[in-house]
Amino acid sequence: MGETSISKDRILSAGQIDDLIANGQSIIVIDQKVLRLDAWLPYHPGGHKPIQHFIGKDATDEFVVMHSAETRQMIDRYQIGRIEGRWNNLVPPIQKGQSYDGEGRGSRNVVDASGNPTSLETLHLSNERNTPEELAFLNAQTKDEISLTLDRYPSLQIKVQSDIVEKYRALYDQIHAEGLYECNYTAYIWEFARCALLFSIMLFLLHIKWYCTSAIFLGWFWSQMVFAAHDAAHMAITHDFFIDNLIGMIIAAPIGGLSLGWWKRTHNVHHLVTNMPEHDPDNQHLPFLAVNHRFLGSLWSTYHERLMPYTSFARKFVPYQAYLYYIILMFGRFNLYVQSWLFLAQGQGPRKGLAWWHRYFEIAGNVVFWIWFGYGIIYRSLPDPTTRILFILISHAVTMPLHVQFTLSHFAMSTADLGPTESFPQRMLRTTMDVDCPEWLDWIHGGLQFQAIHHLFPRVPRHNLRRVQKLVLGFCADVGIPYALYGFVKGNEKVVGSLAEVARQARILEECRRVVVGRVGAGVERPHGH
Repeated sequence: MGETSISKDRILSAGQIDDLIANGQSIIVIDQKVLRLDAWLPYHPGGHKPIQHFIGKDATDEFVVMHSAETRQMIDRYQIGRIEGRWNNLVPPIQKGQSYDGEGRGSRNVVDASGNPTSLETLHLSNERNTPEELAFLNAQTKDEISLTLDRYPSLQIKVQSDIVEKYRALYDQIHAEGLYECNYTAYIWEFARCALLFSIMLFLLHIKWYCTSAIFLGWFWSQMVFAAHDAAHMAITHDFFIDNLIGMIIAAPIGGLSLGWWKRTHNVHHLVTNMPEHDPDNQHLPFLAVNHRFLGSLWSTYHERLMPYTSFARKFVPYQAYLYYIILMFGRFNLYVQSWLFLAQGQGPRKGLAWWHRYFEIAGNVVFWIWFGYGIIYRSLPDPTTRILFILISHAVTMPLHVQFTLSHFAMSTADLGPTESFPQRMLRTTMDVDCPEWLDWIHGGLQFQAIHHLFPRVPRHNLRRVQKLVLGFCADVGIPYALYGFVKGNEKVVGSLAEVARQARILEECRRVVVGRVGAGVERPHGH
């Protein structure tokens, strides 16, 4: 017992921790404790990717806001030592990849005294499918994006970011003290009553053979139920891992035909590396959408562990993405089916620990879904193939505003990687937009209009987010971080405008490619080494 205590409290130097990481160990720092999490990776309910993105970093804030008090008490079993003073973050191995200079360096000295990057290790552009001229254009765009972002947000100097963290933690304590982590269960009674009403109307309209109108109400029902599933996945209802996950899986699988486990696997990563094109799966939509110019350079996805090529199909599709955006989102639910089935079929979720049984529960739940929806409604209740196809298309297309809501908060926001010195609260506010709406419309948005607030405090119950917003506004004014708040129409304009800008860049690249092809075809040699 004495040796274990001494081992856990020994002071580890930065060099010792670097050596452990270089030897392939999963080392992170939480509250001055050095943790080795290799043994925990197969058991982590949220998958191994979130942990990999914090190897070599101080993950205190991210860990605290994403986990329950019970989970936070478990970390001591993985402690191998402590640090003294402030930890200077490394670039996690998973994020190094192929950098702008081709070396993938993980230097500690990411910013100089003025808060400017001293290396461009964040520019993960693949040169496998792009000409030197195209790469030069994309690199110039990325440099401009980083420069403009640095001008708008507080300095990346350690003192400035440390002050932001200190005030963010004080805000977290204030939110707890004011009881804003306590769930309003009465609000959920109304939520489920509204959903029950929508489902009942759908069944009544189906009975009287108003098939298309019935499909609309079914789509609305699914959309409203998703909000509660989202809350449960973040343990924001009861704050109990088992109960909230059970609620979420019941909504997702037998009611919605989806997988909560798949959603958590992607969404946890999204919350931690928000809007980083190479790492955030919620931004990776090629070949249909390129939400940032870096996707025009065939990026490597650390989430999917494969190249996201800017294919010939994408070259034809992306230049028109601003016009096709809403049409694409009308088919968003079909993509959720595919991703859920792949997740469950391949057993991508945890197979050990508290969540080992989730996969089997969700597979059974999906069978139930296709019995009541596929057989009971589509096959038995609808008269002919044409009506069946129409019912499916309408009920799924009606969920399009929900997918707009998912994308609205991020697609027009910063995607620059400012390096490991940027604080968690600044990164969340820089990459996330909130939507302004009157309080009586909150039920339509389902809390997703407060995405910036939600990203700062993911486990705060949805019905308390409006109250938290007032506190966050004061925090932003105090630390000098812009708070992005737009009306629904203006927010959509910004997203479409951002997609149109990437489309314009895609057209420039295509013209560049045609010129290069023309030169080569005419016998003009390209410089040696390319």
